[in-house]
Amino acid sequence: MKKLLYISSLLTLIIMMSFNVADFYSSMTKVDYVDGSKTLKFTTKMNTSHISDAIKINRNTAGFEAEVKKYVNNNFDVFVNGSPKTLTFTGSQVSGETVWVYFETSGVSDINSLKIKNTILLSAFPKQINLVNIAYMGNLKTMNFQRGKEVNEVSF
Repeated sequence: MKKLLYISSLLTLIIMMSFNVADFYSSMTKVDYVDGSKTLKFTTKMNTSHISDAIKINRNTAGFEAEVKKYVNNNFDVFVNGSPKTLTFTGSQVSGETVWVYFETSGVSDINSLKIKNTILLSAFPKQINLVNIAYMGNLKTMNFQRGKEVNEVSF
């Protein structure tokens, strides 16, 4: 009986040790086309501590928003119908463990193809995954970005 209890305890311990806490690194970007203003609006959601680590500045520091803006501008590029578009940062918001970043590009009258380069947090976290959901004229497309696949393109 003692032997059975020992083996049972040992197996339980081995099973429990096999469940490691795995870090999950991701960002999510929602892209909406506003027909009235011919604008693509981007909303990006990131983990606060992850972006803080990547830009090497505390989220409570006065310059945090400016650094996040610079970081997004350096790590997110958009091409509409093959032409590069300028992104305009419209704001950000820290809400607990989430940072929301808002930016847009205007002068988009029609989209045949949308190409995005998204390297947000990819250099800081090797297992980072960035998802982008695009809503355009009733169509929904999803892009997936990770190391080795930093550029993606969809057609409408």
